[in-house]
Amino acid sequence: MINQGNALPTGRQEKVANHLKELTAEFLGRENNRTSLITVTGASCSPDLKRATIFITVFPTEKEKPALEFAKRKRPELREFLKKIMTTKNIPFIDIAIDLGEKHRQKIDELLREK
Repeated sequence: MINQGNALPTGRQEKVANHLKELTAEFLGRENNRTSLITVTGASCSPDLKRATIFITVFPTEKEKPALEFAKRKRPELREFLKKIMTTKNIPFIDIAIDLGEKHRQKIDELLREK
């Protein structure tokens, strides 16, 4: 089955994405300078497994921009780390983004608590 557009991810995509999520969390946990808490909340892969997006949240939120810049700066080292551990033929190109879905969920929870 060819995965196109909005189709659900295949089992392989999910496995690779979950593995990337776990390994990226491990890597960022070791590399982080401890001025903020970076949490890897998810990952998604393209159907051909050549691109992946890692989603993160940052606490405190005012450290979000520097933490995202830090994580993006570390991408070459992350790729090298992934090459050593992953058994896939190709390591996907990694992008890192703030998990807006999680931010929205937190905002909704905050608004509900106020009532």
